[in-house]
Amino acid sequence: MWIAHFLPYRVLAVIGELVGALAFWLIPERRQVTRVNLEKCFPAMNGEQRETLAKAHFRAFCRAFVERALLWWAPRGRIERLVRIEGLEHLRALDGAPAILFAPHFVGLDAGFTRLSCEWKLVSMYAQQKDATFSELLRKGRTRFGDQRLVSRQEGIRATLAAMRTGRPFYYLPDQDHGPRDTLFVPFFGVAAATVPGLSRISRVAGARVLPCVTQLLPGAAGYVLRIDAPWDNFPTQDPLADTRRMNEYIERRVLEMPEQYFWMHKRFKTRPAGEARFY
Repeated sequence: MWIAHFLPYRVLAVIGELVGALAFWLIPERRQVTRVNLEKCFPAMNGEQRETLAKAHFRAFCRAFVERALLWWAPRGRIERLVRIEGLEHLRALDGAPAILFAPHFVGLDAGFTRLSCEWKLVSMYAQQKDATFSELLRKGRTRFGDQRLVSRQEGIRATLAAMRTGRPFYYLPDQDHGPRDTLFVPFFGVAAATVPGLSRISRVAGARVLPCVTQLLPGAAGYVLRIDAPWDNFPTQDPLADTRRMNEYIERRVLEMPEQYFWMHKRFKTRPAGEARFY
């Protein structure tokens, strides 16, 4: 991957898509997870349509993964050209007040964080990877520019809140299934999904505004665009369940705009309500 960062972007994009086309057939477990997720979320699609979408997801996912070579080693100027930002004025208008950049799991999320780190001191949470070398690559890659604060899950939310009090926006990814602990079952495309209500809770405790933040991988050699929406009004409320439903509904709208770019390989419906059969 280090060698790859010297390649022209068009070449890197083609390599990434080829890797994705191969990975679809070489990783049967994730292929099956993707198929199940798409069947649950898009029952109106026929099997052929879902299969086409599954293959497109593998290509997008692997392309974004290969393009991390640029995020980890390319010069800052190349990163700034690779990822365009729209809506940065919404963050600037808060003038250092507590803010949460709500970033759902789309394939461009690392590109978005790296580009934002060229402009801002951020805080984000991370989980140690099974492979120590890869985990260190991720950590270094995400802290290349500026003074970035990465908080491990072991450190917990207190360290994150402390960093937010110093004016760092929290780049937060709360939309994966981490098991039954401290979760609510909230519909996601009509399917009960174990969802952490952290966006509601943290914004309430920190007095933070929530700004949705999605990074889209563009076709061809156009790179990425990071779009920051205006802060949500009337959030949080006194109802964490309603707040978490609002979060999932927002993700659904973005998924429909670029369905191949959501993290369908993740076991989003791994945790089931009591008595319900497993999906995977």
